[in-house]
Amino acid sequence: QVQLAESGGGLVQPGDSLRLSCAASERVNHLGWFRQAPGKEREFVAVISWFNGAVYYLDSVKGRFTISRDNAKNTVFLQMNSLHPDDTALYYCVARKNRVVVSALRSPSQYETWGQGTQVTVSS
Repeated sequence: QVQLAESGGGLVQPGDSLRLSCAASERVNHLGWFRQAPGKEREFVAVISWFNGAVYYLDSVKGRFTISRDNAKNTVFLQMNSLHPDDTALYYCVARKNRVVVSALRSPSQYETWGQGTQVTVSS
């Protein structure tokens, strides 16, 4: 069973930046992030494929969020810039072992492993 260790959440003001990190205990084909705000459904944010570096984003975070990886450390990062209150949520790191087309990875059901979540709060 893959284990995920998330870090980097916090309380920031609108327009600020945060970087989330997620270290996987072993190599997987896809690592990504979901988020869930109070009273809302869990929402796909971004994913990266290990074998070719392909990335895929939620439309509302394109141009503000960047997902990247450190191959040597099996770690994925989510750099979040220009944060606004709508980004407030519990952010979950997710992992999928088997390879699949990146565009299929918007669904929570595609991931076998979920982290415990790290809280991001954007408020003035």
